[in-house]
Amino acid sequence: MKVQKTIDYIVNWMQDYLKKSGQKGFVIGISGGIDSAVTSKLCALSGAPTLCLEMPIHQSKDQVNRAKMHIETLQSEFKNVSSTNIDLTATFETFKENLPKIEDEDQMNLSLANSRARLRMTTLYYFAGIHSYLVAGTGNKVEDFGVGFYTKYGDGGVDLSPIADLMKSEVYEIAAHLNIIENIQKAAPTDGLFGDSRSDEDQLGASYDELEWAMRFLGDSDDLTERQREVLSIYKRLNAANQHKMQPIPICEIPKELK
Repeated sequence: MKVQKTIDYIVNWMQDYLKKSGQKGFVIGISGGIDSAVTSKLCALSGAPTLCLEMPIHQSKDQVNRAKMHIETLQSEFKNVSSTNIDLTATFETFKENLPKIEDEDQMNLSLANSRARLRMTTLYYFAGIHSYLVAGTGNKVEDFGVGFYTKYGDGGVDLSPIADLMKSEVYEIAAHLNIIENIQKAAPTDGLFGDSRSDEDQLGASYDELEWAMRFLGDSDDLTERQREVLSIYKRLNAANQHKMQPIPICEIPKELK
């Protein structure tokens, strides 16, 4: 990949989209992970006002520290970057306490994890609304179009997706070129939605490198190793199960004769 030219292309695309939208800048949630770090720096490079939001909900100390360090680094480099910390833990707990309990604890925890992402989306759009900003998404190509590893109307609820055509490995290439702080580059990817140490790989059952391979695979499965067949099966299962996230919202089109 031609890294610098790719960076320039994305930044120019963002500048053009912002101008056409009639909005004034970007707002982005900072998680302490590689995707939000890269995307926020691309926002900053656009020259437009860029608001970085920290929105912890029972977040691990490591994630919080990485997010703070990244924002401080950005603000030392760019005058157009500002930040706000909105601790959503109490809000989430109030929401949780008012929900009816269900017997399936795993299903309940998954739904609550997705609720965290949707609470953050609501917060992002509040700040987007009061400042006339666009919400910048942080999803990469593997997550958004491969395995659907995001929350519908959570971190999937955005106005534009600057890195959604980049594989995770390409995001890391850009991160290195942009001098994203080292502990973010080395941190195990995690969505941080469960309040524990589980990584994306723990949840998905495969690494991003493996999933990238599966996403590109067009060969004969008979020639694969046992692990490769397992990864391909994981990819196909997740891709099929999450098509409802990746496809446009279905519209029930009423026949003309019924109108």
